[in-house]
Amino acid sequence: MKKLILWLAAILLLLLTGQACFANETTAAGGMDAGKEIIVRAKILEMTEGKDNVPDLEGWIQGKEQLVTARVLSGVYKGQEVSFFHVVPDQPGMAVIVKPGDEVILSVEVEGNKITNAFISDHARDKKMYLLAGFFALLMVVIGGIKGAKSVLSLVLTGVGIFYVLLPLMFKGHSPLFMTVLVAAVMTTVTMVLVHGFNRKTLAGVIGTTCGVIAAGFLAMLVGTAAKLTGFSSEEMQMLLYIPQQVKFDFQGLLFAGMIIGALGAVMDVAISIASAVEEVKRANPSLDTRALIRAGINVGRDVMGTMANTLILAYTGGAIPLILIFMAYEMPFLKVINLDLIATEIVRALTGSIGLILAIPVTALAAGLLFTRGKSSSNAVVKEPEHPKGM
Repeated sequence: MKKLILWLAAILLLLLTGQACFANETTAAGGMDAGKEIIVRAKILEMTEGKDNVPDLEGWIQGKEQLVTARVLSGVYKGQEVSFFHVVPDQPGMAVIVKPGDEVILSVEVEGNKITNAFISDHARDKKMYLLAGFFALLMVVIGGIKGAKSVLSLVLTGVGIFYVLLPLMFKGHSPLFMTVLVAAVMTTVTMVLVHGFNRKTLAGVIGTTCGVIAAGFLAMLVGTAAKLTGFSSEEMQMLLYIPQQVKFDFQGLLFAGMIIGALGAVMDVAISIASAVEEVKRANPSLDTRALIRAGINVGRDVMGTMANTLILAYTGGAIPLILIFMAYEMPFLKVINLDLIATEIVRALTGSIGLILAIPVTALAAGLLFTRGKSSSNAVVKEPEHPKGM
């Protein structure tokens, strides 16, 4: 019980410090300087309906106007109330619809120490995310016990590795592909050692995962370069060109790095499943030789290969459903669709990740078979030796 409490305390500590890599309300605003965006949490107190069809600065019809009064709930301006006009656009996708009692994220303007104006940036959704994450962690601990708590902690450490190590290195202009492979190997090792301990099963899983991820990254780079994938298929990539820090990113490298990270979890899952299966087979029948263990590992890998490959492909397809519906609505020719940078990027992402997963199966089975029979040759000979007198 004490160990479980210690694990939970460690997880809670990491979760509480996990926001440090992002700017808070004050740092996002550049302190108290006027003219910069200050983001705060607020609660809607009152709302009065105003005019309909309020025009914007260009004279276009914008939507319905509302007079909103809100109280700031966070930051140095906590407790201050501000009234401002909020316009609800006619387009559903752009409208932030609120009512009294709702918590929202405000972008405020300040003169001196007083808020003079504000506009609603979005709904406050973070508390719901924290509750969902807490429920997820609770289920892991309740069902998995100590191992579940270790799994949650490993997940937090993975997040730390990405947000505190990998992304800052990328932001400084380091090679995203090399850094991603390096960090992925370290995260895989830390995760497996933490959850499963330092043993042969873990070593086999690390070897299989690392080889599978490297293969996926190399294949993504090879095919992506040959297919002339630019890395600018998403708006976010294009926005990186205009950030104030003027970092010279390797956009193709960022694209391939994202493919590696996307495949890492599935490859890790397959590798440790095969290593665990080989360990159990060896434990049940210690007389099995290396070839038999490798064959057993590959058989297990074949069972999980189809479902895990489907997991990757369906995950990417699910994210592209709106785009696919647009193509269907406008009856775009298949020849045009398949050659779009965005579509080709997603196809390469899904297939290279799946190929890395498939290649991890024989590598993990081979590593596990060799590791679990290392130093066991003499014992195997003793087991077989009594068979010879029977033939005499």
